[in-house]
Amino acid sequence: MTEQADAFDDDRYTEVIHACGHEHVSGEHASTFEVSTDDFLTPAGDCILAIEADRAPAEFDSDFVAACQDATATITMSITAGGSETTITGRGDPRLTFESERSAVGRTSDYVDDRTIMLDADRAAGDVDRELIDALADGADARVVLAVEDGNTEA
Repeated sequence: MTEQADAFDDDRYTEVIHACGHEHVSGEHASTFEVSTDDFLTPAGDCILAIEADRAPAEFDSDFVAACQDATATITMSITAGGSETTITGRGDPRLTFESERSAVGRTSDYVDDRTIMLDADRAAGDVDRELIDALADGADARVVLAVEDGNTEA
């Protein structure tokens, strides 16, 4: 059973992904991070934090996707494994399609393709907590929570 998007209130939505680490998780990439549905990882995949994800962006709730397509939206990704957690924050963009059936990629740049789930991320794989990377490299189970908050909401 997978966890689906939950509407916390009118301006926040979440998506939950379950995945696992792999011995080749290195967390070295300087500009991206990725969670993949693939069941393998080569040493070249230095942006990939977890594999065997139970969901891909193409499966996300349409309300979540619409909220992420707002240029003023704040998107966060928290990944937890082996007792460690890292949160990465980025922004939404109207160009985000969430069409990938394979992987979710966060970027520190403003480049967009069908895998992109956030832009201008404040961290890439190389900035992730080393204890978390070590747990993922040991094959720990990972829980990824993506959340989006509508930037148009006044506090």
